[in-house]
Amino acid sequence: MVHVYGSAYGEGMEPVNRREMSTSFGRAAASYEAGRPGYPAAAVEWMLQPVAASAARVRVADVGSGTGKLTRVLVDAGAEVVAVDPDPLMLAALAEAVPGVPTLVGSAEQLPLPDASVDAVVLGQAWHWVDPELGSREAGRVLSAGGVLGLVWNIRDGKTPWVARMTEIMHRSNAEEMMAEGGPDVLAPFGKVETQTFTWSRSMTAAALLEMARSRSFLITAADADRARIEGELSELFATLPELQDGGAIDLPYVTRAFRAVRP
Repeated sequence: MVHVYGSAYGEGMEPVNRREMSTSFGRAAASYEAGRPGYPAAAVEWMLQPVAASAARVRVADVGSGTGKLTRVLVDAGAEVVAVDPDPLMLAALAEAVPGVPTLVGSAEQLPLPDASVDAVVLGQAWHWVDPELGSREAGRVLSAGGVLGLVWNIRDGKTPWVARMTEIMHRSNAEEMMAEGGPDVLAPFGKVETQTFTWSRSMTAAALLEMARSRSFLITAADADRARIEGELSELFATLPELQDGGAIDLPYVTRAFRAVRP
């Protein structure tokens, strides 16, 4: 599926193809690694809970793995992980960050894995780019009976005024739009989707916040003038926050939304 988002880009900004946005991250792999957060261990444990008790070592496909933000939490949890991503540049960054994890080029709609070969398929910050019908069908194919599909997103908590303003400047992401519309669609062969929420915060400097912004598909694919304007507005916002002066850090609050569905 290809969609074009026009209104989100504001007056005078050229719409960008959704597929171009979804495959843009390799251009900013360093910013992604530096600016994006990891995932709460409790959220990963919750997603894997349906299979953790029945498997000596859970076999997990981390799909849309990027630079390995979710991969390393899975490894720390004792899972046997294979990382799948459509972008070789992201997989190269993952290989440096999490050495020893096998990597495969592929997508949620076309997984390079045998039938019934894993206990869990997980996607961190990725299902909103996936065709839910094809992605659900492929996840069901590679999962063993009783296997789990786990989806997780870190969403900045906009109840904090400066965070809301930052999101306004950067523009709301496709993931945030999906959450506002009710959450992810998961289709056959899966049934009921369970959800859990985890709240936490991350200490970040102004430089780290800018790297986080630069890792977003909206900025990666923006015209140079639009990118410069957005970064300038962010710098102006950060200059108003006393915590960020002289290299200081501020707590960026997150709400992590996790979802899981079991394959019959």
